[in-house]
Amino acid sequence: MAGSRVVEVLESFHHGLTSTEADARLGRYGPNSLPEAKGVHPVLRFLSQFNNTLIYFLLASAVAAMLLGHAIDAAVIMAVVIANAIVGFVQEGRAEKALAGMQELIAPHSLALRDRQKRAVETAGLVPGDIVHLEPGDRVPADVRLLHARGLSIEEAALTGESVAADKQEREVDEGTALGDRASMGFSGTLVARGQATGVVVATGTQTELGRISGMLQKAVPLVTPLIRQMDRLGNRLTVIILAAGVALFAFAVLVRGFDWVEALIAIVAISVGAIPESLPAVITITLAIGVQRMARRNAVIRKLPAVESLGATSVICTDKTGTLTKNEMTVVHLFANGREFSVSGSGYEPKGAITPADVPEAIILCGLICNDARLYEESGIWEIAGDPMEGALLALSRKADVAADGWTRLDEIPFDAEYRYMAVLAEGPDGDCRAFIKGAPEAVIGLCPDMAMDQWAGAMDRASGEGERLLAFAAIDLPDTEHLSHEMLAGAHMLGLMGFLDPPREEARLAIAECRSAGIAVKMITGDHAGTAVAIARQLELADEPEALTGHAIEEMDDDALAARVESVDVFARASPEHKLRIVRALQSHGGIVAMTGDGVNDAPSLRQADVGTAMGRAGTEAAREASEMVLLDDNFASIVAAVHEGRTVYDNIRKVIAWTLPTNGGEAIVIVIAILMGFALPMTATQILWINLVTASTLGLVLAFEPPEPGVMQRPPRARDAPLMTGETIWRVVLVSALFALAALAVFFGAQAAGGDIALARTMVVNTLVVAEIFYLFNVRFLDGASLTWRGVLGTKPVLIALAVVIAAQLAFTYAPPFQAVFATRAMGIGESAVVIGIGIALFAVLEMEKWLRHRLLRGT
Repeated sequence: MAGSRVVEVLESFHHGLTSTEADARLGRYGPNSLPEAKGVHPVLRFLSQFNNTLIYFLLASAVAAMLLGHAIDAAVIMAVVIANAIVGFVQEGRAEKALAGMQELIAPHSLALRDRQKRAVETAGLVPGDIVHLEPGDRVPADVRLLHARGLSIEEAALTGESVAADKQEREVDEGTALGDRASMGFSGTLVARGQATGVVVATGTQTELGRISGMLQKAVPLVTPLIRQMDRLGNRLTVIILAAGVALFAFAVLVRGFDWVEALIAIVAISVGAIPESLPAVITITLAIGVQRMARRNAVIRKLPAVESLGATSVICTDKTGTLTKNEMTVVHLFANGREFSVSGSGYEPKGAITPADVPEAIILCGLICNDARLYEESGIWEIAGDPMEGALLALSRKADVAADGWTRLDEIPFDAEYRYMAVLAEGPDGDCRAFIKGAPEAVIGLCPDMAMDQWAGAMDRASGEGERLLAFAAIDLPDTEHLSHEMLAGAHMLGLMGFLDPPREEARLAIAECRSAGIAVKMITGDHAGTAVAIARQLELADEPEALTGHAIEEMDDDALAARVESVDVFARASPEHKLRIVRALQSHGGIVAMTGDGVNDAPSLRQADVGTAMGRAGTEAAREASEMVLLDDNFASIVAAVHEGRTVYDNIRKVIAWTLPTNGGEAIVIVIAILMGFALPMTATQILWINLVTASTLGLVLAFEPPEPGVMQRPPRARDAPLMTGETIWRVVLVSALFALAALAVFFGAQAAGGDIALARTMVVNTLVVAEIFYLFNVRFLDGASLTWRGVLGTKPVLIALAVVIAAQLAFTYAPPFQAVFATRAMGIGESAVVIGIGIALFAVLEMEKWLRHRLLRGT
């Protein structure tokens, strides 16, 4: 069916629907979205928390305790397992909610005609009859019958399986034509590879081709990260080691030391339960999910959870200039025409300012006004644009000059493309003559003008680019009796002049770059601008002391080895194409760098995928760029990348803290019992008491480290290496030292209490309280891995720390003094003297570990 006929059938208009009609149709047809996939039932999600080797071991231990008649031990083990499952259930829900919320934040919008004006309409709000505009990199928002197409190609591999983009045109095709041959249609979910088009929406939501194919439903973002997999492997190995050690220890206790086999088995079960860090994977995932939420609050949306890990190790950030390092509020500041220079006052898009001298040729301003797809409007007293920022600046300039395009009618256009780097519009004037207006990169436009040479404009170009201005050239050619425009027709155009645009740097970007430099993170600017323009902006941003630039032309003349040899010393890559970006990322990665890369266009997708942390622009970026990225910036601001790196380092630090706290506290408990069995004396803790410690501390003290704020100086240290192990030699030393100190303190209290006349029940009560108090003080020590903990901030703690501390203290008071707990756990009330001893040991351990931290930093780091 012809496009005009489709418009009639849908009761649409070439100038679009009214808002009232669109709302009515939305109620009739429903939202332009697919039904959400059904989530996992909460009960099944809770049960899945038990699908873990560590949990299987704990469940087997509970069954064994029950069969041996130790119901209390079995109940405590089950309490540990259920507490861990609840923590895992809650954190998984938080992570899924965070990621689902991020998808909503980056929900796509489409450019549609509403109330005779181009407007950004939420894709879900499109209805049949809407007139939409498509640009390179856009995802087709609904099934669309093309009304006007110019050089349009759409990637339809997801629907047709064809890897080559399909060329499109507006002419009708035969009814019954195969899906892949429907050249006049754009289908929902496919990607515009090149060209521009206007079309009328013919189907939305489940009525689209995408809606009819269930296989096109997007899969959920996986929550399992490489770090979690690494921790799962560690857990499996620990389970095997603990099980083997438990069997050997059980045999030794029964055969050599003469323990009753039932009591020996229960003791081994208790040791195993105490030694297994069953909550570690859950707490680490919580830490990652909290990092995702913190980054979202700082305008960095994580689409793929592993990116949180990579961000913490980022060593190089490759960033675009316009809109990321600068404000993307272009203003025309200079005009060069008829051999003269004109200055323009004013800033931003507000059409206030003056041109000096005032007799500027109107032809160049009219060219910028007609060769333009943007819209300038005022909203709540603020002037804004819909469209390209430079085109918005041209509209503001025309108002300053009081130049209008009255009487000019657009007939045809050649949209801008990176391949030829200009835009041309064919328009008919008030006198009936047709003229093509051209604007674009100076080299491209001057090349169309036979009466011009580059050296005639070299002085103006060098001066403007040296001041950080971006240049556009303008030309025109009369084309009488012409209705369609082609590239060949533009040869022989007449040069109208140049304009210099200024996009001021963001102050927050300058501060963020300074933070990167102190953190050992290199920042590389990759831009399509002239080298002079880019270097000028780099100087203003203090990107380097003396920024070094490399052009795309020079990159093309280098092989990969030569580029790798230069890439680390270069700060600015100018006149760079998307292909150059890909080579630059690979060259940086060849040096072992973790590379974050920004991009916004469909052609940026390869480099975004290649980068360790592909970063798409949330405002100016295309859907193709977002889908290829791990992170989306909601404000297109470089400072948000650095904020995300800051949070990534904090997340990694908190994971290190969780490991550094969990392993030695579990290890210290196990060592005490192992020594008792090997040496043949009475157990310093009963099996039930060991399980109590595990239950109370793992779900409180171990969890709060996930909420720790960043340490001072987190961005004053170099990034970690790509292959840096999680369990470093320093961490292993800490685990061994703290485990030994905990065991030594527990044994000293056990024998000291009995030597002072206390019975074994009191001694065991003191041992349990000593270990819990030691874990509390060690928590305050481990909160600062690279600095002193004995500070005002360290002593005060955080809200989660104080809540956990209150819960543990209340639990221990009940454990020690409440008669029901005394009956279950065989405890005794401690006097003031015993309590003072327990607290004093905790303080002493804290002091020893603080001294060890200080000495270690002095000896190993020279700090």
